[in-house]
Amino acid sequence: MSDWGPIFVAVVLFVLLSPGLLFQIPGHHRCVEFGNLQTSGAAIMVHSLLYFALISVFLLAIKLHLYLG
Repeated sequence: MSDWGPIFVAVVLFVLLSPGLLFQIPGHHRCVEFGNLQTSGAAIMVHSLLYFALISVFLLAIKLHLYLG
């Protein structure tokens, strides 16, 4: 059996934290913009830091595991 937890967490966080898809921090006109499908360098940096922090929490602190098969 292989551990699918890290793969599942990484894919879900990548989709949810794509800048401009669901939300963007910082936005072009406001602090948070929702669903504008645009991005900036600052937004990419903020979303990358959020991704790193959340994946670290889920994989290292909580030790999330998902076994299939």
